[in-house]
Amino acid sequence: MKQTAVQPKVAAKATRPARPKPATTAPKKAPAPAKASPAAPSAVKPAKEKKVKVVRDSFTLPKTELLQIADMKKRAMALGIEVKKSELIRAGLRALSAMTDASFKKALGAVPTIKTGRPAKD
Repeated sequence: MKQTAVQPKVAAKATRPARPKPATTAPKKAPAPAKASPAAPSAVKPAKEKKVKVVRDSFTLPKTELLQIADMKKRAMALGIEVKKSELIRAGLRALSAMTDASFKKALGAVPTIKTGRPAKD
């Protein structure tokens, strides 16, 4: 049985030639005068708002409802508001969550159930 000696690999450190430092002719700036500490305790920084974590999701929509989103985007533009699809959907969620249970149930009943998943290629 042969034994082979394993030699550790030593990384050769690459050395760079020293660069000469450029001569500086600009005079050194005088140190800034010490700032007076703020007298008003109201100069305290306001607490930062926590960022909401966002997630990506995908879903299936009938083409007619996708066209409705495009129409609502145009409607918002006519009102002077630039809006994204996700913002429209989030606004719809706020409107649904503000509904009473009876109204919410009625709204959900008006939406037809569709097959989930990717649509077949035409």
